[in-house]
Amino acid sequence: MKKCSHSTEREKILAEAISPVATELRLLDAGDLISLVRLECYGSLADLVSSAAELYFHPGTVNFGAGGEYTLEWSGQPQVVLDLEIKPKGVSVYARLMLADQQAGIEIDHIAFQEPCDDPDENTAFLQRSLQEARFVTNPTPMAMAT
Repeated sequence: MKKCSHSTEREKILAEAISPVATELRLLDAGDLISLVRLECYGSLADLVSSAAELYFHPGTVNFGAGGEYTLEWSGQPQVVLDLEIKPKGVSVYARLMLADQQAGIEIDHIAFQEPCDDPDENTAFLQRSLQEARFVTNPTPMAMAT
């Protein structure tokens, strides 16, 4: 995607939203992820991404995309890149999730709003709202104690 003034802000919003999914995926063995990418076991990768995402997002919001790649050199740490499709209501985001030893990162390749606004700031705000609405609410309501 050609970077624009709103790209960085949208990537920050997306990174914050899917950070729990990235954390779950980083719990997997890097060698196993690299093997799945190398052998093009895309169904298995899709299952892993779906399993990690279902803990935090409504079904179908975060999906494995079209592929991935990896870096595995003698002189460095492994890195795995997975293509993701993030589809909260009203927007589709195609991104690459980079998973490394101590960190993860996201880079948006393409973003499409179903009903784009002329104001890019409003589109960015819509992305943030849409991602928030697609998340499961994790704040339990305190139970009233009977006296």
